[in-house]
Amino acid sequence: MLAQRLRAGDAVPLGEIFSFISGLYFRGKLAYALAFAPGASYVITPSRGLLPPETPVTIDVLEEFGTVPIDADEPRYLAPLVRDLGRICGAAGAEVVLLGSVASVKYTRPLLAHLGTRLVFPSTFVGRGDMSRGGVLLRATRAGEELDYEPVAGAVLHGTRPARLVPERRP
Repeated sequence: MLAQRLRAGDAVPLGEIFSFISGLYFRGKLAYALAFAPGASYVITPSRGLLPPETPVTIDVLEEFGTVPIDADEPRYLAPLVRDLGRICGAAGAEVVLLGSVASVKYTRPLLAHLGTRLVFPSTFVGRGDMSRGGVLLRATRAGEELDYEPVAGAVLHGTRPARLVPERRP
């Protein structure tokens, strides 16, 4: 069990921990990112900036995460994030795909300030809740079909809720 491993002092991959904590949404984000951007996927953390999902994390680091609010005005969150944006994204012209909530300024404000129009998101996210976004990401991953993206800057981030996903039939 994950909790037992952490209590025993083991380091556990960040992606595994966040998948357990967040459930379907993070599992979908992680599967999608690993399928379509292997080796170039990062998790936004409360106090350690951007970390690869395979980064080993101990219970002490998780406790540290719990002391720092994810807030665009919180320096303990913002400084490491900005540091890593510069280091990882730099001046490269590549798009950066945000699989987190695009309607939340805690992510979009700092990312837009440093990435501008290079920051994109799956357009199918508009109007969907976390669980629906997770389902969309898992389905796209299983189908091997990358989603369509649009820039966060200037996009409609709140919209009409799309129709519910039709349950998949399992063989």
